[in-house]
Amino acid sequence: MPDTSDHLPRYDDPQLQPRAMTAKNEARPERPTNRANDTDRHVGTRIRERRIMLGLSQQQMADLIGVTYQQAHKYERGINRISAGRLYEIAQVLGVPVSYFFEGLDSRRAPDLTARQRMCLELARNFSSIVNEKHQEALSQLARALVSE
Repeated sequence: MPDTSDHLPRYDDPQLQPRAMTAKNEARPERPTNRANDTDRHVGTRIRERRIMLGLSQQQMADLIGVTYQQAHKYERGINRISAGRLYEIAQVLGVPVSYFFEGLDSRRAPDLTARQRMCLELARNFSSIVNEKHQEALSQLARALVSE
């Protein structure tokens, strides 16, 4: 039987030893982390704005997309990143195209809300806080009546 020890890897082989950190290795830029960034915060803000416009609570939206309240909160704050599939689901629930969440992203600074936008958001927030459905319907009919004038 021939001696095959020459063909087996040896543990003292330098190629099998762990590499020490060298200046070359240390100079490499770190890989990007999975942490949320400005884009994630922008998308989260857009989700929150749309949810409020529709009069949904965070809990209601979380139930509709199949996540916990805490997860929905983290999405809106841009703390956790949103996968493409989840973003598509959120867009379906909120009745907007996925591109809606990226609108205004090109501008360096998000524009301040106008007084009218603030008023609309406040109106949606207050409307969703009304627990009596008859009162909600009455307010909705009032708004329709005012529009037709």
